Amino acid sequence: MQFLSSFWVQFLESLVKNKEKHSLLYSLLNQLKPLELSEDKIVLGCQNQVLRLYLEKKLYEIESALSSHIGKKFKAEFTIIQSKKKPKAAPLFNFQPTLGDLFYKTGLHAKYSFDNFAVSSTNQVAYAAAQAVTNGLGHTYNPLVLYGGVGVGKTHLAQAIGRNTLERDQNKKIFFCPSDQFTNELIESIREKSTPGFRRKYRRLSLLIVDDAQFIAGKEKVQEEFFHTFNSLISAGGQVILTTDRPPSEIKNLEDRLRSRFLGGLTVDIQPPDFELRSAILLIKAREKNIEIDIEAAKIIAENISDSRALEGTLLTLYSKILGKKERIDLESVDQFFSKRQEAVIKKLVPQDVLKIICSFYNIRQSHLKGNSRTSNLVLPRQIAMFILRNQLKMKLEEIAYFLNRKDHTTVMHATEKVSRLLIKDPLIKREVDQIIQSLSLSA
Repeated sequence: MQFLSSFWVQFLESLVKNKEKHSLLYSLLNQLKPLELSEDKIVLGCQNQVLRLYLEKKLYEIESALSSHIGKKFKAEFTIIQSKKKPKAAPLFNFQPTLGDLFYKTGLHAKYSFDNFAVSSTNQVAYAAAQAVTNGLGHTYNPLVLYGGVGVGKTHLAQAIGRNTLERDQNKKIFFCPSDQFTNELIESIREKSTPGFRRKYRRLSLLIVDDAQFIAGKEKVQEEFFHTFNSLISAGGQVILTTDRPPSEIKNLEDRLRSRFLGGLTVDIQPPDFELRSAILLIKAREKNIEIDIEAAKIIAENISDSRALEGTLLTLYSKILGKKERIDLESVDQFFSKRQEAVIKKLVPQDVLKIICSFYNIRQSHLKGNSRTSNLVLPRQIAMFILRNQLKMKLEEIAYFLNRKDHTTVMHATEKVSRLLIKDPLIKREVDQIIQSLSLSA
């Protein structure tokens, strides 16, 4: 059951990475409960027949997303979870909601807390700011903006603030929502002519946490509504916390008045986790799941996996391989896993696979990557493609040049040397290349 829950959380997180494409899908699937998991199918529980019928209309899109995440054809099945009927007789005692009930109602996840947030030099400023906000809600750093790349801990830290606040005072009105949920609820309220109810929900909160707030940029009506929501909350002493993938000053198509509001508090950068932090995250995840792992084995995993979210997936994969054979994940298990994975990548992958994943990662067309355009958004992905084809698939320089429609092998040589230098100098480029290689490993 624990593996089923972890699988479902990882899949939802994969949708979060591509919210522009899967925003509605994520909002729908986030309401479901995973019930059963087999080799080629997952059974998901939903609350009512209306939602089930709507999901079945989206079945092809859902199964495509699942298949893409797993790397093979995968099916989904929906069933209605029978809710318990309310007793007709009056209860002897007043019902008191548990913290779990409150977490669900407020959009928080119980797994996120300050206790299981690993701290290092890459995130210690953000951690200190989060603690300060918790202790002075509405008065210290308002708004608090946490920004950084995928998997650096923005959502974890923002949710930990909400959890800590709720544990201190269960009467606090708290709500955590992805920006696309705010957008969808606003659209629905306009369609149903129920905007007063929408405004009451959001403007009377003690704490509002908006995840991936950069996605409201460019949406005129949404920005206007969020501007007034923001002002109402702040003026009433409420706290606003935002997570974004870049600082507010760099968010394109964001209204100046909103940009000014976002910059009126504290903006904190969270850097990608370094080796020490990745090792700590892995050990925390292992402890949470009661998985025994040697420290040296954890270090090898942390050296090979740069994405903190992929660490948990690798841990669970390794655990499934030793289950029934060994009591703990040791150095030998990890060495075998990575050597076999590398061999599998080289053996199974073809150049077209590399091209497909790179184009998907950078949201560009394959024809453009093979074309002659030298615009900035194409040059680097093209050079990374050459680097990976050379270093991962061991292709010859001439073969790569022919495959990518380049004039001669010297272009490929220059590209691989340039990317090699960038991997040393630029942590962001290194993280992107590592993520692409990991995607190749999963698809092999």
